[in-house]
Amino acid sequence: MANGNATFRHSNVALLGLTEILAPNEVTSQEFDDRLADTLSMLNLPTGLLQRVAGVYARRNWDQPNQFADGAIAAGKKALAEAGVSPDSIGLMVNTSVTREHLEPSVAVGVHAGIGLGSQAMNFDIANACLGFVNGMTLAANMIDAGQIEYALVVAGEDASRVQEATLARLTRPGISREEYLNEFASLTLGSGASAAVLGPADKHPEGHRILGGITRAATQHHELCVGDHNGMFTDTKGLLAGGMELVVAAWEEAHEDGWNWREMDRYVMHQVSDVHVNSITKAANLDPDRIPVTYPELGNVGPASLPITLSREASHLKPGDRILCMGVGSGLNTAMTEIEW
Repeated sequence: MANGNATFRHSNVALLGLTEILAPNEVTSQEFDDRLADTLSMLNLPTGLLQRVAGVYARRNWDQPNQFADGAIAAGKKALAEAGVSPDSIGLMVNTSVTREHLEPSVAVGVHAGIGLGSQAMNFDIANACLGFVNGMTLAANMIDAGQIEYALVVAGEDASRVQEATLARLTRPGISREEYLNEFASLTLGSGASAAVLGPADKHPEGHRILGGITRAATQHHELCVGDHNGMFTDTKGLLAGGMELVVAAWEEAHEDGWNWREMDRYVMHQVSDVHVNSITKAANLDPDRIPVTYPELGNVGPASLPITLSREASHLKPGDRILCMGVGSGLNTAMTEIEW
């Protein structure tokens, strides 16, 4: 069992800009089925598993794998423009992507240079699987509240094409077993895209959306259930779902004991994984499914960019005063829940 929630509350932080950059090329699950036809026949598995089990009908890819950084740069520029914040005002820029070309230097330095941020902007990567973007926002909000910076930019650019191709190559090799196939099934739900958010002081931006705070909780005894790199992602699907649900339910219940009131939010914006993931959390927390926007059917799982992309797409349907709960689980396992007042 995990050892309880970490709780954080923000006093003067607002979300000022939130944007998405859509990767240009759609790749359908039917295309994957076509490439896997011989394997599926050999293993006596049906076609359409990605669609029927995961609810993923398509995902997006860049023209070239390394364009994930260009996506993060474009998202950052767009978010700054939307927020009306000058690049020279940014005191912190955090890149939160899982995807990276190399171990050094950080992805952040290239994004910092590409956006044209000033020398005063601290820049580095935060890597925490699919929770990276939420973690980056929490760090930025804490630094704004502490008076260390005034404005922060959080970005994520993801590429899934190399994982997809490596996975398809293994799944079509002679002699693959049914168990091996199912252990890599989740890799084919991954997609590419980018997102960015600008945070700043709420008292200077009454038009902003207040970030009130939230909780995190760790269950790192499950750190071997989902392990991935550019060559593939290997997942104990049943173990990951069981461990993740145990973690989320424990965090959810303790958060309410600690004074959060999240049972009647206007929206629950989740990290986007699959039908199974969303339906399990919806049932366990007794949530209204009509208040849960989803993007995984057409975008797949875009890693840490998934949640902000989904919130960005939902923004036009929100009105001042709406209460939003951002909910995520990342491989490892960790969970986070953050409340935003629109």
